[in-house]
Formats: sequence, structure tokens, C-alpha cells
Amino acid sequence: MKKQQSLFRHILVFVLAQVAWLSLLGLWIYWFVSNQFIFNRLSEIMSPGMMSSSRPIALFVGGIVLLVGISTAMSLIFRNLNLQLNVNRMYDNFIANVTHELKSPLTSIQMYLETMDSRPVHETKQKEFIKIMLQDTRRLYNLINSILDISRLEQKKVAHNFSVYNAQTLFRQLVDEAREQYRMNEWIKSTIDADCQVVADKNALQIVINNLIDNAIKYSPPPARIEIFVQCTPLQLVVKVRDYGIGIQGKHQKKIFQKFHRVYEHSSPNVKGTGLGLYWVREIIKYHGGKVMVDSPGKNRGACFTIILPVYPKSKSRYVNKLLKLSQKLRLGSNNDRQKETNQFE
Repeated sequence: MKKQQSLFRHILVFVLAQVAWLSLLGLWIYWFVSNQFIFNRLSEIMSPGMMSSSRPIALFVGGIVLLVGISTAMSLIFRNLNLQLNVNRMYDNFIANVTHELKSPLTSIQMYLETMDSRPVHETKQKEFIKIMLQDTRRLYNLINSILDISRLEQKKVAHNFSVYNAQTLFRQLVDEAREQYRMNEWIKSTIDADCQVVADKNALQIVINNLIDNAIKYSPPPARIEIFVQCTPLQLVVKVRDYGIGIQGKHQKKIFQKFHRVYEHSSPNVKGTGLGLYWVREIIKYHGGKVMVDSPGKNRGACFTIILPVYPKSKSRYVNKLLKLSQKLRLGSNNDRQKETNQFE
């Protein structure tokens, strides 16, 4: 209801602004036409040298240009205001989602601690409680780290750890680690045939694979079926992550990679999150010199995310070599700092 009222208010403001601009234009034309008779009478009375016939036309054209400029400025102001309101709305949703994501594990930890503090708990139960609290702690840690890492990505302060990998070996390791993390050995199928080299930050790509798998699990009826295909072309490494969930409507397919964007549909499951996962995926892949796309045949027909990375050294060699040099420089600097710290304590 609030969204509809807000949209109506924005439309009303825009319509009133256009009415005001058209009214101003009409008044200007009326004033010019009504006063044109006076200019004509004066030109008859006065000598032609005293009254230039081009001045009324220049005045009319100048007024029209001024009014068009005002209208353009009003449209730009309205557009920027609307964009800012959308950003504020997404930011509010982000704060609400993050607050929920933070409160949920904290509430769980608090409950188990209060239980252990209020009454004696059997040793077996204590171990179970501690295991759950550790899981909730890791969940909080990962959430906080994800927010900090996205901030570093945007400020170009992300730690570089790029190396040259065999794509087949690398992605088998990434998929195996994801299977172990999500305990989905039976439901994640992979076809990896990529005997080529790629420059990558392994930890960053693990985040990408984990986010895409987590997204597929959230938006698929259990048990989620996920297929991963990895293959090489002469210039590109192509990675596809496909699920058989609820799918993504065409109007959302370009927006889901935007920061804080969440899909709110009656048919969508009520999934909590920050709206940063796919934005994070896009930024990491962009930093690798690649791109990510999504395709969905329709409702309840799943979605397929496609990642394209440059094959080393055949594609984007200048850019990926720059990443390698920067990574090596940062590693050398880090090693030197550690050596200095060691020398101080010797």
C-alpha cells in the first residue's frame, strides 16, 4: 500500500511539473503573439532603421529555448530524485534484511547460553549447543566479512591473490568444496572439461560458486538439483550454473545484479538476505576481466547463470598480466612486512 501511494505521489508531482511547464509555454506564446501587434504598429510609425524586424523573432526563439531548458532541468531533477528515492528504499530494505540476518543467530546464541546458565545441561546436550552456537558464529562472521569485502571491492582496495591455474583442476576443487560445504554430493552434478589456463583469485571464485549455489538452493523446491558445466573455447572459459527452481522473470533478469535488489513476487518464497550476493558475484567476475549473465526460460523452469572468463594468455593478456604483477607486488610487500616484524622480536 505504501509503495502504491509513493508511486502515485511521484507520478502526480511529475504531471503537475509538466502542466506547469506547458502553461508557462502557452503564456509565453500568448504574450508574444499579443505583443506582436504592438511591434508591427511601432514598425509602421518608426523608420525601418530604428526597429529591426529580426528582434521579435530572436526574442521568441530565445524564450522558447529558455523554457525548453527549464523543462529539461525539471525532468533531470525529477529523474535524479526518483533514482535517489529508489536507492533510499533499497537501502532501507538492506538495513532491515541485515538486521534480521544479524538478530537471528544472535538470538539463537543467547537462548542456548541462557539455557546453559539457568540449569544443568547434560554433556551431550552441551556439545550440541556449542556446535550450533559455533555455526551461528560462523554465519555472523561470514555476513560481516561479505559486507566488508563488498566495500573493499567498490573502493578498489580488495586484496589481490591472482595466480595462473589450470581451469579444470581449479573448478573441480571449487565444486568439491561447495559440495562439502552444502552437503549436496548427490544433488550437485558437474561436467568439467576445461583443459586451459585462467588467471584467478581462488578464494574470490569460491565465493562466486558458493553464492550461485546458495541462490539456487534458496529458490528451488527441496531437494534442489544443480548442474555445473565448465568448458573452454579458444579465447574464453565458460562456466554455467543451472538450477530447476522457480525461475526469474525477464523484467528482473537485468536488475538482480544490482546492489540491494531483491525480487518480491507473490510466487517467490520468502527468502531472507541482504540483496548483495549476486552483486558481489558480478563485481568479482568483472574484476577478473569477465562477465556474468542470467537466462531463465520462464516461471518454474529454473535459471542458468553463465560466467565468461578470459583464457590465459590468449585473451585480455594485458589486463590479466597487470593483475598478476599487482598480486606479486602485494605478496612481496606482505612478506617484507612480516620479515620486519620478525626481526623486531629477534
